[in-house]
Amino acid sequence: MNTLRLSALTIVMFAVSLISINAQEYSTKSSSKDIVATAVDAGIFNTLATALTEAGLIETLQGKGPYTVFAPTDEAFLKLPEGTVEGLLKDKEALKKVLLYHVVSGNLMAGDVVKLSEATTVEGSKVKIKVVDGNVMINDAKVTTADVKALNGVIHIIDTVILPPTK
Repeated sequence: MNTLRLSALTIVMFAVSLISINAQEYSTKSSSKDIVATAVDAGIFNTLATALTEAGLIETLQGKGPYTVFAPTDEAFLKLPEGTVEGLLKDKEALKKVLLYHVVSGNLMAGDVVKLSEATTVEGSKVKIKVVDGNVMINDAKVTTADVKALNGVIHIIDTVILPPTK
């Protein structure tokens, strides 16, 4: 039992250290800008920025916060079935729901995230959090870079758009 517990702790610590190492480049550059400016400056969130604009959420994520954003890259949006992004851009309420499912209130750094099994999003539903083979997973999305610091919160870059559960 102690060996299993030690192994689990080792995996979690390994995941946190990998995530922290990947984020160092972004975190030192971005801490004086809000979440939106930090994401735009990264150059890999053009689709997310367009979606936030269309949904009217730019001012929200420029607000005081703090927010934790699980931010899908442009490549993540390309994984969605054809027509999904275009459909969401035409349905503002559905778009807003999907985007807010990527946001958690508070400033959850990687060390905090790996201690959770789930988190309630601003959309109202919960995301599942787990560590698999040293990778932090938010539902089915892998965190590729964590702890990208912003003035009003933190960004964790994910490789897949996560969709809220249908009710």
